[in-house]
Amino acid sequence: MHKQLNAKQLTLISAVKANAASAAITPEPARTAAAEAAAPAQEQPVVACVEVGNFALADARRFEAQLAPLELGERQARRNVQGQEVSSYMVMIPPAPTRDVAEKRAAELRAKGVADFYIIPEGQQKNGISLGVFKAESAAQTELAKLAKQGVTAARVAPRYSPSKQMLFQFRDITAATRVKLERIAARFPEQQVRGCR
Repeated sequence: MHKQLNAKQLTLISAVKANAASAAITPEPARTAAAEAAAPAQEQPVVACVEVGNFALADARRFEAQLAPLELGERQARRNVQGQEVSSYMVMIPPAPTRDVAEKRAAELRAKGVADFYIIPEGQQKNGISLGVFKAESAAQTELAKLAKQGVTAARVAPRYSPSKQMLFQFRDITAATRVKLERIAARFPEQQVRGCR
């Protein structure tokens, strides 16, 4: 013992203590090649980034609730994005090239007995003629059919958009199997699709 290096740092213990310490530190038995082949391979992240969206807020909540069983943790993120949604429907005659042409179209409408219209003075539909704005598309189609009976054939139904907040979901470092599960959940929301991150 005295010839050992750093002999003063060595401590003698009883056989009972040595056996107890040895039992506590039993190494894991070596795995055979057959055992390793039989063990399921761990899935490695193979998809860098995918996203799904843009959801209206109510749909975003439903989508997120369905994601919960996947337990994605920090691999899942969401963010607000500006979007547009249809707020109403307008029955209209498309814009004329000039105000004079729009006035002539208005005179033709009066001659056909149509009194409720409005020449749009500015914006994207400048010099178009609005024949009514409706909350539901079916109501706009009904008005269009009524105008057709009066001989107004140039009118169309056009959606009107208003800005809205929407939600976009991103998923990073997920496995191919997780992407398949995401696609199944997204399929319950027909307007949405799973795509690579922008």
